[in-house]
Amino acid sequence: MKICNICHKISATDKDHTDCVQKRSIEIEDENFKNSIAEKLNLSKNNQDLGIEVKAILEHLTREKEHNDKS
Repeated sequence: MKICNICHKISATDKDHTDCVQKRSIEIEDENFKNSIAEKLNLSKNNQDLGIEVKAILEHLTREKEHNDKS
């Protein structure tokens, strides 16, 4: 028996809980996607072609990323 490094509860095996590992993996993938969305859309080159709705979403994600980076 061991303590899960993710949820800090007892694990019956000598490994972290499978669902905890999967949840962490999904969270990391989601964070990586949010952080890379601007690069995928090549915003640094030409952001004048984007619709106002897309610009608003990207600004929100950028502010959210900056807020999370400060935490």
